[in-house]
Amino acid sequence: MRKRQFSGSMSKAAQRGFSLIEIIVVVVLIGGIVAFAASRILGGGDRAKVKLTQAQLQTLAEKIDQYKMDTGALPPTLDALVTAPGGTQGWLGPYAKTADLNDAWMHPMLYKVPGEGRPFDLVSYGADGKPGGDSVNADLKFD
Repeated sequence: MRKRQFSGSMSKAAQRGFSLIEIIVVVVLIGGIVAFAASRILGGGDRAKVKLTQAQLQTLAEKIDQYKMDTGALPPTLDALVTAPGGTQGWLGPYAKTADLNDAWMHPMLYKVPGEGRPFDLVSYGADGKPGGDSVNADLKFD
């Protein structure tokens, strides 16, 4: 009987490993997955800013109403919520901070008295800060 000798080295098939093409394919696939995930995560940030701005519009409108209840009139500008305008009776503010007068993109809110069909209009021009637009650039209005 002949004894088998083990040389301690593995066969060529077992030593093969990955080819350069296989490594490139895996890296490209991983990159695609990461890019897809990042776009979903970053897109969520824009949605969050829209929701935050909608909440800010609601809160600011409530502060305007509080000003009106205290003084008997709507504020002439949003700055009147921060510092008392001269000659105003019953002002019990400040009703807001200067930062509260900006939307989530740090653009100033638009306030107009009288509004179109209501006592006042309160608007954020969205991410681009310009009237009109769509998606995250669309105008957000207090209703």
